[in-house]
Amino acid sequence: MRGTGQRETLIGIALMLSAVAGFASIDASAKFLSGTMSPMLIVAVRYIVSFVIVAVVLAARRDIVGLMRTRKPGLQVLRSLCLVTATMCAFVALRYLPLPQVTSITFASPLVVALIAGPLLGERVGWRRTIAVLVGFSGVLVVSRPGVSGMHPAALLAVVTALVNGVYIVVTRMLAAHDPPETTMFYTGLVGSVLTAPFLPFLWETPSEPSIWLGILSVGFFGALGHWLLILAHRRAPASTLAPFAYAHLLWAVLLGFLIFGHLPDHWTVIGGAVVAASGLYLLYQERPRVAPPGEEGAV
Repeated sequence: MRGTGQRETLIGIALMLSAVAGFASIDASAKFLSGTMSPMLIVAVRYIVSFVIVAVVLAARRDIVGLMRTRKPGLQVLRSLCLVTATMCAFVALRYLPLPQVTSITFASPLVVALIAGPLLGERVGWRRTIAVLVGFSGVLVVSRPGVSGMHPAALLAVVTALVNGVYIVVTRMLAAHDPPETTMFYTGLVGSVLTAPFLPFLWETPSEPSIWLGILSVGFFGALGHWLLILAHRRAPASTLAPFAYAHLLWAVLLGFLIFGHLPDHWTVIGGAVVAASGLYLLYQERPRVAPPGEEGAV
């Protein structure tokens, strides 16, 4: 039995690493498309394509009416609004900044959670957590370098992404006690599609290059695949075991940024990203007895 449990945990870790690779692929696809498409159009195709894939797969696996049944429709809409807002800010930031830099800044989301979880979830914010948050935000300052001539204003959008993602994570935790992850995943695509579809007639231009079509399919496909792999990972292993592996997203971002765009992070991004990751991992260590729900890693 012990060997079976270890095997399940290893499978869960492998699924988690694959999930965050999918999330990094969303960002890479969005950055590739940003050269020829508006960020709002990319957000729209990300949610619509992803929703179609999710709806077809989930409808084939279970009752669609039961899937849509939610105990907290208001929270579902709020969560989806946060994710759409974060996606929009991240995609605009990716248009101007290297993939590793944006990813490093947005991974400050757990620091935001540590600050707002107290009043919203009744969690105690001790001095250790406060220090970890302050150290983590110093890493964000190192990556974004405010006041330095080389700072791009788009870095502020990456910071907004981290802030909104923090709210999204807390709302996800609140929903976990009421709705199954498949229902939450369904509403994410539904609300995102409803919000962004009206922009399509005004922004759509039929791509002439096959690579653009591939990018459109990729941004939606990896959006669906990443979240689905995340759910499967949490069914195989405890969230406390899987959570540290979410930071492999940073490594995937560096790899894809180099392979696709030829970008390597500068030393400030490496140092600041390491500080942000270390602070987040310390917070995870402090909160290890609490099991977090799947889907809260702040993926766009």
